[in-house]
Amino acid sequence: MTEQERGELEVLLGHRFEFPDLLERALTHRSLRQESSGIDNERLEFLGDRVLGLVASERLFEEFPLWEAGKLSKGLARLVSATSIYCIARRLDLGKYLRLGPGEEKTGGREKKRLLADAYEAIVGALYLDAGLPVAAAFLRRSLIEPAFTGQGNVLHEPDHKSALQEWLQQRGLATVSYRVRKESGPEHQKVFEVEVWHADRRLAVSEGLSKKEAEQDAARLALDQLEASV
Repeated sequence: MTEQERGELEVLLGHRFEFPDLLERALTHRSLRQESSGIDNERLEFLGDRVLGLVASERLFEEFPLWEAGKLSKGLARLVSATSIYCIARRLDLGKYLRLGPGEEKTGGREKKRLLADAYEAIVGALYLDAGLPVAAAFLRRSLIEPAFTGQGNVLHEPDHKSALQEWLQQRGLATVSYRVRKESGPEHQKVFEVEVWHADRRLAVSEGLSKKEAEQDAARLALDQLEASV
């Protein structure tokens, strides 16, 4: 990483590193370590993940005093999901700064969801080691946590899988999906809907629900899981 690139990224992060090697390590994927015998970002990612969990849990605990532990856990899972973190990492353009081995470079590593999400968490770990919890927490609140509260509201505990699926497709320049009711069964007051989700003449998933909305949401969840697993 050049000094100019490090300066650009420090502006985005809102912190000037006392120990710049921490930032460089946070952006180093193991594919480069394997080829240069250096140090990768996996340990920093491990630390950053724990810091993220602590800060996000505290925010949820304060915001929703009536939520039970189960609901808090669901909110936390949504808030710190790989998809949420990946979207923020893309917004920060972290892919531009990743240090990758030739193999990952050739296969589009700078755009891969897991690599970007891991780099974001590794940066959190680097901030924590460089300047302590207040600085790391401030970055998390500014970049991930507060935007989720202001922009998603109740989605924290009622995930909108259809929107998440559409966002995933749009980020890759792909066409939208369509939902088709395959079958309705049961009495009028207790119908069960079976819904399919299709993309480019390919059926991605099918699911059932007590309403079309419920079935569509679950079908979208299954479709997104399948697409993410194929990346």
